[in-house]
Amino acid sequence: MIKKMGIRWNLRQLMAAREMFQTTDLVPLLAERGIHLSREQVFRLVTQPPQRLSMDTLAALCDILGCTPNDLIGVEVVHSEVRKASGADANPVPALRRTTIRRPGQR
Repeated sequence: MIKKMGIRWNLRQLMAAREMFQTTDLVPLLAERGIHLSREQVFRLVTQPPQRLSMDTLAALCDILGCTPNDLIGVEVVHSEVRKASGADANPVPALRRTTIRRPGQR
């Protein structure tokens, strides 16, 4: 069985529970704790689950909101499927897509 895991990011809900309704409310509070993010970075942090999050930022958010990492991040199974036997009804493997990485100035 293959499980695909997802993350439920609860930052916006925790902020709202503390009557913080604007993403810019976090900017000075993070700065007080040594986390210097632009307004745009904080907006993305609030509105979508981060793919990477430093431990310092996580600790600062927990301190600001009086919560634990478990309150901020929920882990859940978003897709579960049983492996199929090989044969005609098996899903085909998607084709690989080639990408080229170029350095600045290269064509």
